[in-house]
Amino acid sequence: MTNKKFWKNKTVLITGHTGFKGSWLSFWLKTLGAKVIGISFNIPTNPSLFKIIIGNQFIRNYKCDIKNFPKLRNIVLKHKPDFVFHLAAQALVKKSYLNPLLTWNSNLLGTVNILESLRHLKKNCVAVIVTSDKSYKNLEIKRGYTEKDQLGGYDPYSASKGAAEFAIRSFIKSFFNKKSKVKIGIARAGNVIGGGDWSEDRLLPDCIKSWSDGKKVNIRNPNSTRPWQHVLEALSGYILLAVKLKLNTKIHGEAFNFGPKLSHNYSVLALLKEAKKIWPSILWSIITNKKKFKESNLLKLNCNKAKKVMNWQSTLSFNENIKMTVNWYRAYYINKDPKKMKKFSKNQIIEFTNLVKKRSKK
Repeated sequence: MTNKKFWKNKTVLITGHTGFKGSWLSFWLKTLGAKVIGISFNIPTNPSLFKIIIGNQFIRNYKCDIKNFPKLRNIVLKHKPDFVFHLAAQALVKKSYLNPLLTWNSNLLGTVNILESLRHLKKNCVAVIVTSDKSYKNLEIKRGYTEKDQLGGYDPYSASKGAAEFAIRSFIKSFFNKKSKVKIGIARAGNVIGGGDWSEDRLLPDCIKSWSDGKKVNIRNPNSTRPWQHVLEALSGYILLAVKLKLNTKIHGEAFNFGPKLSHNYSVLALLKEAKKIWPSILWSIITNKKKFKESNLLKLNCNKAKKVMNWQSTLSFNENIKMTVNWYRAYYINKDPKKMKKFSKNQIIEFTNLVKKRSKK
């Protein structure tokens, strides 16, 4: 997965590289020696993880809306990537209600545009298309969704991600057969947390903003459970999927879940209590929830397929997830120095990869 010889001088194109997961993925692959090409429409948050650990000099950046097919195709054909990671999306459920047209265009049409761009590429290329755990039709089941479960969703975000998967399947069956030079894998991950996420309407980022100012946080759904997963866990799955697709074409066109163990499903309140052990001064209050939009209370992924086929499984415990996340934010608010945060972030990647190697031997 993190073999420097494998990634050295490989051209890797990442859409959504200025986002939370995209920034971590770009940084990680760059440290492995890859030539990273990034495509994003803007820098989505302030503060910005991208500005902190990457900046404009670290990789090749293109400002491009993935809905702009001609420009997107030209970038793909110009750089002829060895690998593509498609992460660009409108990823917020609440925003999908406020702007459903943008959500559908970004998540469905944007995915179609990257697939159509790859169709014109006349060289070997591996593409990992990232969708979501919310691609599944949520029936609030406890066993965990498998890759064979029904797709679909109620809100515009979930529905658009499910629709994107149908588009991916269509392109694979119609254009990217087994003899195609382009190999595609689909990655679905759960609720990802980690240092550097400042997205709106997400639990930990909202809490961190308030806690850094000494303010109390209002919590609306303390008993809702989520498969909390550190960003490096999910990204390790994406990276491993890319490697396996390169080495084993039999998994071309397959979808894989990347999430924590089924037993690691914790409530919002449990997360807050764990965070308080690391940041003792934090405060919160529970408020009556008056929902204006539908939200799922239970989401679980069954990752047995990833374990069986790729030998991938989550490494970090729940408290390790929270500790790594909160420690990153505390370091940021203490240092506010990009050089120190680059080093801190790189050390977290090293710490994580060392744990993966150590625990995989047991």
